[in-house]
Amino acid sequence: MHPFDMKTVVLAKHAQHVVLIHFPIALFFIGVLFDFLAQSKKQPLLAAAAYYNLLVAAIATIPVVVTGILAWQWELEGQELKGILLMHLVAGCVSTVLIWLVWFIHRRNRRHQEAVLPGYRLPIESVAVAIVAITGHLGGVLSGVNGPG
Repeated sequence: MHPFDMKTVVLAKHAQHVVLIHFPIALFFIGVLFDFLAQSKKQPLLAAAAYYNLLVAAIATIPVVVTGILAWQWELEGQELKGILLMHLVAGCVSTVLIWLVWFIHRRNRRHQEAVLPGYRLPIESVAVAIVAITGHLGGVLSGVNGPG
């Protein structure tokens, strides 16, 4: 197998998920950072940057979830999940819901043209960052990056 064989790169059963997952994670973390900065510095431009990062992060979760499910079906032929793989799937689903929830809170606020975002979003964002980080760690263990796997 040649490392630059395009067929291997494009058709690898798991490669797309492993590559795509970095986009929503980075966009979400930066969106939350911008939101916290916007809250503390009262900067509407930072709030706008947060909103758009969260929007793209939410959209980017769609192909990530699809490729994760496809990797499970192709690599493991749909067998019952257990252990770290099951924890990764559950955490991934929770992460996706939380990313969309955070974006929805921001969207609702912009739609109603309210000047101040609700304060309850910050603890939700903090929990979401922790869950996304745990999900990423579990995925790293599975891929062999963060330990045996």
